[in-house]
Amino acid sequence: MCPDPSAEIRFDSPTTRDHSALRAMARRSFAETFAHLYAADDFERFLDQNYGPGGTMERDLNDPAVQWLSAFHESVPVGYAKLTPLRAPASHPLPGAVELQQIYVLQPWHGEGVADHLMQWALDRAAEQHAPEIYLTVFDHNERAKHFYRRHGFVEVGRCTFRLGDRVDDDRIWRRRATGD
Repeated sequence: MCPDPSAEIRFDSPTTRDHSALRAMARRSFAETFAHLYAADDFERFLDQNYGPGGTMERDLNDPAVQWLSAFHESVPVGYAKLTPLRAPASHPLPGAVELQQIYVLQPWHGEGVADHLMQWALDRAAEQHAPEIYLTVFDHNERAKHFYRRHGFVEVGRCTFRLGDRVDDDRIWRRRATGD
């Protein structure tokens, strides 16, 4: 699916009827970005645990403490942002800090403004909640994502790890303060 320059994107909170398609979109987005790094069996197991029925994404979709905004093209999800209470192992976060736990956009929609709209929504939601900081984690070698986060005022403030199968990757913790760093 290649975007049509005149294609309209609708941004909305996902409803229950969107959950299955949204999980499939997340699975595809994660696979497009990271499948080449991991053993196939481990990777499929991870995808099932996170994006399959009853997985972590489904639980978060049903959690009222987790906020979502999805991007739809012709009623098909092409991206989403997920804002949660802080879950990352941040060092000395301020009370009320939140986390942009995921911002996924399918590759054909990169560079089309979808991610920027999702990011602005997350920053606006954090501000509405009077969150003093917004955190996220990013794979250390995901240069495209790091450039995007830097452009939106985030800075690296720590490290953590991400395990998939036998592989342990170095992730970075980034933060944006409500008043800027």
